[in-house]
Formats: sequence, structure tokens, C-alpha cells
Amino acid sequence: MQLSPLTERVTGSGASAWDLHSKALREKSEGKNVIVMSVGDPDFATPEKITRAAKDALDAGDTHYTELTGRQNLREIIANRHVNQTKQTVSADNVIVLAGAQCALFTSSLCIATAGDEVIALEPMYITYEASIRVTGATIVPVPQSAETGFRPDIKAIEAAITSKTKAIFLTTPNNPTGVVLTYEELTQIAQLAKKHDLWVISDEVYSDLIFSGKHISIASLPGMSERTVTVSSLSKSHAMTGWRLGWAIGPEHLIRAMEKIALCMLYGLPGFSQEAAKLALTELADEPRNMKAIYQTRRDLTVKSLSTASNLIIHSPQAGMFLLVDVRPTGLSSHDFAEQLYMQTGVCVLDAEPFGSSAKGHIRLSFTLDEAQIQEGCRRICTFTETLHQQKAIA
Repeated sequence: MQLSPLTERVTGSGASAWDLHSKALREKSEGKNVIVMSVGDPDFATPEKITRAAKDALDAGDTHYTELTGRQNLREIIANRHVNQTKQTVSADNVIVLAGAQCALFTSSLCIATAGDEVIALEPMYITYEASIRVTGATIVPVPQSAETGFRPDIKAIEAAITSKTKAIFLTTPNNPTGVVLTYEELTQIAQLAKKHDLWVISDEVYSDLIFSGKHISIASLPGMSERTVTVSSLSKSHAMTGWRLGWAIGPEHLIRAMEKIALCMLYGLPGFSQEAAKLALTELADEPRNMKAIYQTRRDLTVKSLSTASNLIIHSPQAGMFLLVDVRPTGLSSHDFAEQLYMQTGVCVLDAEPFGSSAKGHIRLSFTLDEAQIQEGCRRICTFTETLHQQKAIA
């Protein structure tokens, strides 16, 4: 029996990027000496007070259906947070709570784009963006941001990619996988293009609380942008709540109403106890991201320092987040072959970054969500591996 063509559109060319990661997880569970540096899942537990709030809600019988868009008081908290960050006037009616930022991105795309449309995505971009756009029937138009310019946005290239079919621009700040934080000037130029051509902007800002250098600016805060911007975020990274699957989208009310219709069919509301945990995270533990940021900044610096002696590697130190990109082209290997051979010879699993976009070709992505001992050991193995490649190249 045949399946719908939608199943092909939703796959995306980046799906294979996780094959090596899945293999590493399987072999680690079997006892192999594996160091997994390929995924952005914090290695520490969700803060106990957050977990306790969920347990208390469960003990109180909070196991029933909830509002499709999320509980009113939680949406008010998220709206107030957005007001403080952007100085834009929004209310709970501009917020929908969904199963993580990924669900928010997917639902936003379904409501904004359709067959015949084009959606610009600045790349390197997160792997699921392609499928999230293509599932609508729209065409994704990647605009590369080159490694040679530090993966900064190429405004002229973005403008050149706009056609009469362009419906939206996908952007991520801070970026995954590059860790680049867009500046006020860069966001202003993108905003001017969006207003000039009457485009939506879908802004993924899940790493906004984990900025080491620079300042987070939401594009929704710029003049004339709140009515055409969907701001997406979550608690996954800021509060070590990846498995809780709780994120949100903030946008014009008519868009939120449309997203509610999809939530009706797809989710029928999130669990109440997880929303109670989210409320506590965003109020009593609103400063928790500062602790997370300090930890990740220390780990970033350790990772950069530990890899600095590696032969034939170029390190791109991130401004934010929990990943860094490493240019492996000087080794003579493709990023795919480098990742495969590194794992086979050392047990260190990293991601081939090329599926994040053509501008990441020849790069690997490392996560520094491990403890310091694991980071040092993983980097030591990488350095040993690259030295072996360097010696082999010299002999040849």
C-alpha cells in the first residue's frame, strides 16, 4: 500500500545526519567506550524545584485536559517575559504553548506557507527546518552564510533570493550550529527586507538565554515587525528541560488562532503538570539560565583550548549556545569521512555539519554538554586522531 507524498517531504536531506549518533548511543548502551559529543542535551538534571512542581501537580490530580493554547496564567507569564525583552505590547492571546520549539516551528510553517510559496532560510540552519518548510508544499530557499565571514548574514544574498513567491524568512539567533548572535544592524537590515517585500519572519530564539558575548535582540522588537514575526522559544536549553517538550510561539493573534486549530488535531493540549513546572521555571527560577550560561561558557572555553593544539583544525568559537563548529577541510577529509573515521578509531561521536547547509560543508559540530573530564578526554582523542592524519599526509 502506498503512502502519502507528504512522508517524503517531511524527511528532508538532513535526516541521515543522526545515523552515526544513533549508532553511538546504541553501542554506548552495549558498553562500548564511547563519548557522545553530537547532541545538545544538557548532562545535568532539571532543577529539583521544577520537578517537584510537576510532582505536586500530579499528586493534586492535575491529569485532565487543558486549554488548547496553554493555560491562561502560563501564557500571561510568557507574554510578560516577551514584553520585558522586546518592549512590544502582547498579551496571552498572542501566545500558544506547544510541545517544544520544534512543534512551534512546524505549526508556524503550516499556518504561513503553502504550495507555490518560497521560504528563505539562512544557513547553516537546524536540520529540521527543511522538512518543516517542505511539509507545507512550499520550496525552501537556503541562503548560505560563509565560514570565511564567520557565518555572518549576507544581506545582499538574502535580498537577491527574494522573489514574488517568497512568503517568509526563517532565522535563528543565536544560531544552531554556529553559535552566531545576530546584531542590531543585521536584524534591522533583515527587518527592512521583510517590510519592503511583505514577508513573515519566523525567529527561532531558543538559545537567547545562553549568550556569552553580544546581546540578544529579538527581531520582533524592531519597528513594524511584531505584526509579521513569529518568535519561537522553549525551556529545553535554558532550564535543562529537553524531555519535558514544552515551548511556545508568540505572534499576531490571527496566527495564534490558526495554530490553535492545528493544536486541536495534533495535541489537544499539553499536560497540566508540565505547564505547572513551566510556570515555576519562568518565575521562581527565572535566573536559572544565568547558572547554565556560566557552566556552558566554561565548557566552551575548555573545548576551544583543548582543541587548539590539534593539527589541521580551524575552530569557530561560538558566541552562544552549546555547540561549536570545527573546520576539518585542512585534514583532506570530507566532514562525513572525518566523523565516520573519528568514531571508528576513537569512539568519539560528532556530527557531520554539512546537513546543516552547504556553508557548513567540511565542518563538524561538537557539543560541549558533557562534564569537563569527558570534554577533555573527547578533545584529547580528537587531537590524537588529527595528529595521526597529519603524519599520514606528511608521509604520503
